[in-house]
Amino acid sequence: MAVIGGRHGMIGAAYLTAKAAYRSGGGKVTVVVPKCGYQIIQTTLPEALVITDSDQNEHSKIEVKAEEYSTIAVGMGMGNSKKSSAAFLTFLKSCRKPLVIDADGLNILAEQPEFLNLIPEQSILTPHPKELERLIGKWKNDFDKIEKVKAFSKKLNVIVVLKGAHTMTIYKDKIFINSTGNPGMATAGSGDVLSGIIAGLLAQDYTPIIAAYLGVYLHGMAGDIASEKIGEHALMASDLIDNLGVAFKKIKNHII
Repeated sequence: MAVIGGRHGMIGAAYLTAKAAYRSGGGKVTVVVPKCGYQIIQTTLPEALVITDSDQNEHSKIEVKAEEYSTIAVGMGMGNSKKSSAAFLTFLKSCRKPLVIDADGLNILAEQPEFLNLIPEQSILTPHPKELERLIGKWKNDFDKIEKVKAFSKKLNVIVVLKGAHTMTIYKDKIFINSTGNPGMATAGSGDVLSGIIAGLLAQDYTPIIAAYLGVYLHGMAGDIASEKIGEHALMASDLIDNLGVAFKKIKNHII
């Protein structure tokens, strides 16, 4: 699988996604970053393969063949400059495999909605409230928001993970409301970790909808395990990754 993201000052987002994908069973992860991220990724995550863009500080051309990877997560920390936007949209035109799209990938599409139909069917979008508002517009209340997301999902045949206190995974008329997680998880990088978990599950041939709601559940469970150890106030995104193994074991033991 591959993670496409990061730019000068934001390589950490791609790192968190890639490491979470590894901890979720991604197997072999390729990280696609600008040249400035090469040494950082090779040092902090030596297990990963690294492909660098020709640009030093941002993405100018995403030279990734989607068919060579089991799944691809894209957008985290990528930025939405003209150069990065053009590179992302060119990549979308050549990709027909379900993607995990987060952060700047969503922002680029919100700025250029005429390209929304380029999103491969069954892709998983993981917006926080502001990113969602840019995609579907303002809503009157939570009921209106859900109806707008359902319509968006039906129109594009995509899965939308609405990040929040009770994260909802919506696919057409189906809604899955998550029961794990805690306020300490509202911290920088937590969403990058979620994208990595979902991508790691997709790489193991889970269907997109199962990868989405199971990924959300595991993400929250890892946060709950971490908070029991160190408290909610001290939680960092990396703590979620460190406790993913225990979360997987808990689920496995429950099933057995």
